[in-house]
Amino acid sequence: MALPQLALLTPMITAPDAFASVLRAVLAAAPVAAVILDFGPEDGRDIGKAAKGLLPLVQGAGAAALIAAPGDPRLVARIGADGAHYPLNHPVLADAIATLRPRSIVGVGAIRTRHDAMEAGELDIDYLMFGEPRADGFVPETEKTAERAEWWASIFNTPAVATAGDLAAVPLLVATGAEFLGVGPWLFSTPDPAATLAEVFRLAGAAKPSQG
Repeated sequence: MALPQLALLTPMITAPDAFASVLRAVLAAAPVAAVILDFGPEDGRDIGKAAKGLLPLVQGAGAAALIAAPGDPRLVARIGADGAHYPLNHPVLADAIATLRPRSIVGVGAIRTRHDAMEAGELDIDYLMFGEPRADGFVPETEKTAERAEWWASIFNTPAVATAGDLAAVPLLVATGAEFLGVGPWLFSTPDPAATLAEVFRLAGAAKPSQG
């Protein structure tokens, strides 16, 4: 079983310049495949301005820079991002898929049931995210996230992201066989986010079964 790649979920970014220094250190701490940047409910111009200093950091580290639920999917190309991440019930998801795929990445989260997962799996998307924290701060139980991610990864071809709500969840989620391990936004509220991500990477490697 391959080690899952890391996908970071940021908190809502209200001070891009200050966040950039934290993000730079985090990206240097461990290899990251993707970062979902949450700029909150801003208009396209504000997101473009806020993203200007962050996209080069993410992409320069070899990671895909995704925007969380942009209201206008065309924003992705305008600001040079690599794609977008939407909740399954987002009103512009269908438009985003039609606009962005296959040139850009489109991922779907807010998967609460197996039915949700199968509905999302019928769409032309790049990944499904399990265990994503909700907007109200609720974090799904690790055991439920692991069960759904393992079920999905064992049957379907669309990649799965199993999202860890804390460090303790990492070994169980690595064992699911999901292609990606989601981390955050809690990561960025720890005393040393870079050291925390390094520990996530260490735990993920230690949890990977030996081959042969």
